[in-house]
Amino acid sequence: MAGHSKWNNIKRRKNAQDAKKGKIFMRHAKDIYTAAKEGGGDLETNASLRLAVDKARADNMPNDNIDRAIKKATGGLDGVNYEEITYEGYGPGGVAVIVHILTDNKNRTAAEIRHAFKKNGGNLGENGSVSFMFDRKGYIVIENEDDAIDEETITLEAIEAGAEDIASVDGAFEVYTAPEDFQDVRDYLRDQQYELAEAEVTMFPQTYANPAEEDAEKMFQLIDMLEDNEDTQDIHHNMETTV
Repeated sequence: MAGHSKWNNIKRRKNAQDAKKGKIFMRHAKDIYTAAKEGGGDLETNASLRLAVDKARADNMPNDNIDRAIKKATGGLDGVNYEEITYEGYGPGGVAVIVHILTDNKNRTAAEIRHAFKKNGGNLGENGSVSFMFDRKGYIVIENEDDAIDEETITLEAIEAGAEDIASVDGAFEVYTAPEDFQDVRDYLRDQQYELAEAEVTMFPQTYANPAEEDAEKMFQLIDMLEDNEDTQDIHHNMETTV
């Protein structure tokens, strides 16, 4: 995965996302709701819920909002039911795109996602039309901007914990795992007192597309439009990007 740092792309968008805190909190609330609905509201026994809450707290989501999302899922509050949907398709220039949605109105959301693709020169496809082009992996980032972490030490610890690979990129270490090993590796690195800037199971493209400049600009517009949709949870694509 050398040369394709996911962390660079995450950092590039953080400032823009900071201006959308309300929508970020809403997405975290939906993640927490789903995890609690599926596995219960106990953080000690529900690893998915614990991860969702950790990510919400990392974005400074208030505890009251977190507690409310858990109570809605576990019957503590009257609330709506959310449905998980995945959309697949191609953006401008043939860029493969996967969008994960959590919505309480799938008809509304389907129309909005279809409109976003059409407006920006893309088109939706059937389920499975592009997902075969991506691999699902655990992904952990540990920042090292002051070079305080010894690369050999953290590499040995990550591999010992079960990681598949680790890379040093632009002041950070990126750790990759099999999905089933993600929780064990994450917990081990936390036990070693490493501060995790990112920790998730996500999608990585097997190959990258290099659209023309005009198509790349339209692709960024499509990403922005999808991110502005309050039902969007994650967006994955295979466009080559540089920072």
